[in-house]
Amino acid sequence: MGGEQGNVGKLLKIVFGLLLAIVLLAGGAVGYVWYGMQPAAASGQELKITVDSGMRPAQIADLLEQNGIIRNGTFFQYYLKYKKEGSKFKAGPYAMKPGMTYDDIIAKLNAGDVIPDEMIRFTIPEGFTIAQMADKLSQEGFVDKETFLRLADDPQPAEGKFAKFIPDDDGLRHRLEGYLFPETYEFKKGSTEADMINRMLQELDKRLEKELPADWEQKLAALNVDFHQLMTIASLIEREVVVDEERALVAGVIYNRLNKGMMLQIDATVQYLFDQQKERLLNKDLKIESPYNTYLHEGLPPGPISSPSLASIQAALDPEPSDYLYYVTKKDGTHKHLFAKTYKEHLRNIQKSKESAK
Repeated sequence: MGGEQGNVGKLLKIVFGLLLAIVLLAGGAVGYVWYGMQPAAASGQELKITVDSGMRPAQIADLLEQNGIIRNGTFFQYYLKYKKEGSKFKAGPYAMKPGMTYDDIIAKLNAGDVIPDEMIRFTIPEGFTIAQMADKLSQEGFVDKETFLRLADDPQPAEGKFAKFIPDDDGLRHRLEGYLFPETYEFKKGSTEADMINRMLQELDKRLEKELPADWEQKLAALNVDFHQLMTIASLIEREVVVDEERALVAGVIYNRLNKGMMLQIDATVQYLFDQQKERLLNKDLKIESPYNTYLHEGLPPGPISSPSLASIQAALDPEPSDYLYYVTKKDGTHKHLFAKTYKEHLRNIQKSKESAK
């Protein structure tokens, strides 16, 4: 009997020991799981985590664990399955901090709450030439000047509805001159020169499609000009006129001189030949041989000499009828003009202009 009782006691000890071991192991496992599912040690430092397109939830979990955002990627995967999450996660760069809860991470990934792209912003003023654009953007560190100019001269068809009207003319100083719309632009940092040029061409399309009247092609036919010539006239107006109400009147003078076969004799076409605009043109400047020099060649120059504003384009399309053939800038600081029908009257206006400066 004593031996049997001893054996029973030993058996009970063994069973109790096994049960205790099971309880301890189970408790340890529960503790391990509980610890693994707790947020990682909080940190104020944000980390950039990039979720690539097509990443599976398991790969995202591993990425989060590798970067210390969560303690255990496997537990995060099981949590996603339990919550039926992970199918709507969006790709992109995320800012995350160690210490975020699973639910916070899931909400961020579902919402696509990515780091916004770093942007650059610049303004192309109305009346700027392509050379001025290249100088400005290169000085601001946004483009390589030579690359920008090369693309602006590219003989291949440009991306743009209205740029398709540019003729195949070797006489063009810069092929896209006049077609890069003057505006304030925002681009993602790292955008290429081609990105910028194409966006400016698209902006021209958007603005003209919105602003041009439905019968603009009929208006061109009535004026006896094509679209490229219209943009050329608009660019002349842009460089010659400061006061808005005079744009259509100056447009009328340009058309009057063209219709009479007179040379335009517009100073801005000569200024276009210089890298830096001169304060005053000399007689020798007016003799520079170039198809753009309207003191030497009849008709319009080969193409625009600047990027015209919408106001100048509209003025070129709807010139104000008059008998004026001449105009001269008043020198009283108003930037307005004196208009004349005859050369004799024009000479008197030149004298008036000089006197207004006194």
